[in-house]
Amino acid sequence: MKVMVFVKGDPTYEAGAMPKAEDLEEMGRFNEELVKAGVMLAGEGLHPTSKSKRVRFAGNKRTVIDGPFTETKELVAGYWLWEVKSIDEAVEWLKRAPFREGDVDIRPVFAPEDFGAEYTAKVRAQEERIKAGIAAKHPTH
Repeated sequence: MKVMVFVKGDPTYEAGAMPKAEDLEEMGRFNEELVKAGVMLAGEGLHPTSKSKRVRFAGNKRTVIDGPFTETKELVAGYWLWEVKSIDEAVEWLKRAPFREGDVDIRPVFAPEDFGAEYTAKVRAQEERIKAGIAAKHPTH
């Protein structure tokens, strides 16, 4: 199963404070463990919301809102995409992460079988075309 791991932002992150070299090195070692174990598929840190935009949808209307956004408890500072046997395995990996405070959320990614009968042959073919298109445009991902 795939899971998305969301690292929450905090006021220090939102203020634009960059991590110290030793923190980056420690996180790098953890990421190397994830890669060696075949768990980590992707992961990146994100800029604070002061550099962000939000698009609000209301029917056919689209409104663009410039950051920063005030509810930092709901903001994402970074993410991982992991391939694990279960969400419990993801929890065990996350417990080893070099965080000292804050919350990190783990959410399962939908698999085709989760959609049941709605995941028709037509939808499956479309999904395969999309994945092939991504692979062609971004061969390293």
